[in-house]
Amino acid sequence: MNEFVQSLRLWFAPQRIREEGDTPDYRFSLANERTFLAWIRTALALIGGGFAVDQFLPELSWGVRAGLALALLAAGALCALRAVNHWVRCERAMRRGEDLPVSRFPTLLSLAVAVVAVAMVVVVLFGWEGR
Repeated sequence: MNEFVQSLRLWFAPQRIREEGDTPDYRFSLANERTFLAWIRTALALIGGGFAVDQFLPELSWGVRAGLALALLAAGALCALRAVNHWVRCERAMRRGEDLPVSRFPTLLSLAVAVVAVAMVVVVLFGWEGR
């Protein structure tokens, strides 16, 4: 738990990361930042998809539309939060000379997106119109 609190503090004070270990090759830090930005782009795409489902599919029943939209919006929010957490954890590991952290989040995010995609295929094929 202490590790999580310390990591959370670094979200808002990233300059404190410099207090740990040795400075890694700047190329690794820049690659870590590019990965962070890729996660943020993914989060924005998921959020945009959630709004698109809600706004551009009014013929769907409210429950189906809201469920799909909320699933995408939640995945986007989690992805954005995970992005900064992953960036901090990787930066700390590089400075400490440790192995990079592993995570199940990419698998969970992929499964969530796949479930929404399958639901959308069902909606497109069978059309769940709201009345």
